Amino acid sequence: MAVREMTPPALAPAALNALKHGRRMTLAGDDALLAGLLRSAMALCEAFTGQTLLARDFEEVLPVQRDWQRLARMPVIAITGVGGIPAEGAEFVLPVDAYAIDIDGDGFGGVRLRRPGSAGRIRVAYRAGMTEEWTMLPEALREGVLLQAAHLYAEADGPASAPPAAVAALWRPCRRMRLA
Repeated sequence: MAVREMTPPALAPAALNALKHGRRMTLAGDDALLAGLLRSAMALCEAFTGQTLLARDFEEVLPVQRDWQRLARMPVIAITGVGGIPAEGAEFVLPVDAYAIDIDGDGFGGVRLRRPGSAGRIRVAYRAGMTEEWTMLPEALREGVLLQAAHLYAEADGPASAPPAAVAALWRPCRRMRLA
């Protein structure tokens, strides 16, 4: 259903420095613009690969079902809370024995309700991401994000063009797709 990002990705100064110096963009006044382009490139990478790059917190609202339900973002690091949302009244914390949680070896997180009580929906709080730090991401992903951000910067004043094929080539080995 609805996934909400609770904390934005922490953009390391190392990422901005790598973009500026590796691509010879030395204008200090462009730091805010370049940081925004890096965030956009990271979002494109996450959409392409199906994986959250830098660890952050999410909340997801799911319907009440007794079957396992997969969380939208991955790889899941931890499921930190499950709450019930009734049709009327205040949200409440579900007792630990009212649900089951699982994070498999591939980083997919799931929740299964055993006893929903008066909940019509549930809110699941979790943390997902490949790593906590920019420098710990696989080099191909980092380089692809930098190339995509540089491409966005170069195309800012002209007509939009397709992203470089090299970006997709760098990201493709880390691509995760859901079949169901």
